[in-house]
Amino acid sequence: MAKGATVAAYVEASLCEAARQELQAQGGRAGDVRVRAVCLPSPFEAKKLNLATLGANARQATQDSSAVAYLEAFDPRAARFTHRILETAQLPWIASSSGTTAMSKLLKLIAESGGGSLREELRHELNLD
Repeated sequence: MAKGATVAAYVEASLCEAARQELQAQGGRAGDVRVRAVCLPSPFEAKKLNLATLGANARQATQDSSAVAYLEAFDPRAARFTHRILETAQLPWIASSSGTTAMSKLLKLIAESGGGSLREELRHELNLD
């Protein structure tokens, strides 16, 4: 990863506010890498999971070449659907009930990365490969 590069973390709606606060608290950076959080629309309508929105969110993340991770709320129903899309693009994900925890973990992993393909390194560190 080039010094001063900017990468994106796509964040599900329920985690977004806390993830952004954590990112701001860390100065918007992980080591020499600038990180931006992209908040996604909620995949829930009247407490019912909307698969079209869920799929659109995952596809949006996979189509962004600057995306290095997808931060998602822990939901096995949603994961069965989104992980297939994310796997195809080899985009790693972090599932958590806390946006703060998910963003903190991502920032730590980015800061500790060795400079190769960040997506590949994150997938390896998260045991997704």
